[in-house]
Amino acid sequence: MCAIETMKLTKSFGNLKAVAEMDLSVDNEIFGLLGPNGSGKTTTVRMLTTILNPTSGDAAICGHSIIKEPQLVREKISYVPQDMAVDPKLTGRENVIFFAKLYGVKRPRDIADEVLEKMELGERADDLARDYSGGMRRRLELAQALVHDPEVLFLDEPTIGLDVSGRKKIWEHIINLKDNGMTVFVTTHYMDEADYACDRVAIIDHGVVVANDSPEALKARCYNDIIVIRAEGKYRGNIIEGVKFIGQNEDELRFETTAGEEMGFELARALSDSGMKVKSFSIRQPTLDDVFLSLISESEESGPFDYRRFRTMLRRRG
Repeated sequence: MCAIETMKLTKSFGNLKAVAEMDLSVDNEIFGLLGPNGSGKTTTVRMLTTILNPTSGDAAICGHSIIKEPQLVREKISYVPQDMAVDPKLTGRENVIFFAKLYGVKRPRDIADEVLEKMELGERADDLARDYSGGMRRRLELAQALVHDPEVLFLDEPTIGLDVSGRKKIWEHIINLKDNGMTVFVTTHYMDEADYACDRVAIIDHGVVVANDSPEALKARCYNDIIVIRAEGKYRGNIIEGVKFIGQNEDELRFETTAGEEMGFELARALSDSGMKVKSFSIRQPTLDDVFLSLISESEESGPFDYRRFRTMLRRRG
């Protein structure tokens, strides 16, 4: 029995199919769901955590249907969304005890102390949460999610808004949870984190899973060199033979070729001749980011940037 299994899981909002017939199987691993904004990542997590009912299909968490047995599913899982809040007026220990009581945990204070120690917050347990750093608050949120010893943990963008040190610490704890038998299902925009920490990843685009494998296996699909060119101006499409355009991020253009050094100089000259101002170019082996860019379709954001929500999330992290 897998910890998570989806069977043609689908969610539609009117004419928009946010998740389309998803089939996934996840068990005792860190599984990353990757995709651009609006691709269906959060919708998938909200269905798997019984917050949102699917339009069709089903999923099983530890053998329990999210449709027929939602309460049994909730007893097996914890969910830490992007903007999960701690109460800044309570201490770290009081925040965790509150969650322990909500879950009906016996000996809530003892359990709270155990998970606070696990998250390396024991020495700061009696400090107000408002005095915690962003990384400490995120670890406090993890502590809150762990009080009932879930079998499956869902994390939606667990390190967004954190500095490099805070991101590293969070992933150390996530990996430790997996090593101790927990299944972790995570969404993230950080390809380097998914490459480093996830046992497997699925890439979703417009609600459809377009790839599902280990990071190493996905990168192995790209046997060629990657040429990265930073340039100003409008890119007008492939202009030389033997080079494939695989994506653009701001002023950074990425290409795939079998002869990186030779084609790099030729491509840079061709872009300059086309009117672009080439700043630099480099040649390297493919990364998970390259795989991601090569698989997803180009699209604009589906809605305006929610600046108020973004600022609120950053205040909670800070």
